[in-house]
Amino acid sequence: MHIVINSLRIYEVPLLPYMDRPADTLEGCKHRCTNAAMEYFKSEVMEMCHREGLYQIDLLNGSKERITEREYWAAKKGQLALDKENAAREAAGQPTKPTKFETDKAKLRRTIRQALSQAGSFDEFSSLLLREGVTVKESRGRLSYLTPDRTKPITARKLGDDFDKAAVLALLTQNAHRAAEQTKAIPEYPAAVKKPLQGEKAAKTTPADNTLQRMVDREAKRAEGKGVGYDRWAAKHNLKQMAATVTAYQQYGFSSPEELDEACSAAYAAMQESLAWLKQVEKTLNGKKELQRQVLAYSKTRPVRDGLKQQKNAKAKAAYRQKHESDFIIADAAARYFRENGISKLPSYKSLQAEIESLIKEKNSGYNDYRAKREEYRRLQTVKGNIDQILRRSEPQRRKEQSHER
Repeated sequence: MHIVINSLRIYEVPLLPYMDRPADTLEGCKHRCTNAAMEYFKSEVMEMCHREGLYQIDLLNGSKERITEREYWAAKKGQLALDKENAAREAAGQPTKPTKFETDKAKLRRTIRQALSQAGSFDEFSSLLLREGVTVKESRGRLSYLTPDRTKPITARKLGDDFDKAAVLALLTQNAHRAAEQTKAIPEYPAAVKKPLQGEKAAKTTPADNTLQRMVDREAKRAEGKGVGYDRWAAKHNLKQMAATVTAYQQYGFSSPEELDEACSAAYAAMQESLAWLKQVEKTLNGKKELQRQVLAYSKTRPVRDGLKQQKNAKAKAAYRQKHESDFIIADAAARYFRENGISKLPSYKSLQAEIESLIKEKNSGYNDYRAKREEYRRLQTVKGNIDQILRRSEPQRRKEQSHER
């Protein structure tokens, strides 16, 4: 998937959700490729693929198994060679090999999944992989896997999101909880004694609703030339999504489409407010980082500046300044930055580092809040689109019934 963006804006455009500066809409201004812009472009590309009936991948979230083009073609060529070899063996009356070809990365993924299905802790996970000759290593919060036939480890990023540290630890935690629940379920007392001791049962956790998707406009797809098979799938898909939409509509407690529209507007406003706050925190954080960089640069030139004061005459000072010209350029730039920002007393490096760490925590929590509100807005938009399609579909049916009654 390639998204090509011109560096300069050719025409003036309306203000879009990801824009936050007046120059983002003007003709001839340079395009800013921010994270919000990329999220918007990815969602637009996915919407275009859905509208045109094309196969699409989830660009907004990572890939569970990241298959590169090189691995894809290696699997294709390997499968062809294996089929050819099996055909020759079968013709000669010899036993055939496994019918599915696996690349080295595919074998490694299968080995890791087997270990993850059995392990309840990271140490157990490492030991299970070590039995298969695979060494797992953590560096800078990232996992990598070294197989016996390699000298350089394969990073989790090249294998897929299911194999990174967060996903592995989450699955190991689930396995540990499941093992603990199974241990608790073993009866240690007779039923008559155990029943009073159990007390209230633990509340069941409801899984996240990931089944709600947009309904397909079958008439439009048929007009585009889609076949009978696609239409049958779309009919089943729409029935499932219709049921999921009605369930979500009831869960929200809406009594009319107008209330749904108001909820969508409120969710969009909340998402924009969260995004604006997040951008403000990012701006403050970038300012603190720049100030920290200038303070560090200015403090490093202090010995050179002190040496200038020790020079006795103007000629010696000029020679000294020329000798250490690069250090004085850095010091002058830092002093200019302090004057422009009205900073008379320089803060310490440690205090700035503490503020930066606090702002990073605020940014992370704000981003999580923004993502939650964005997902809520998208879910409401999906419900709204499906409800509109259901109402559009039921309107001709209602008119047809009224004409029969007449």
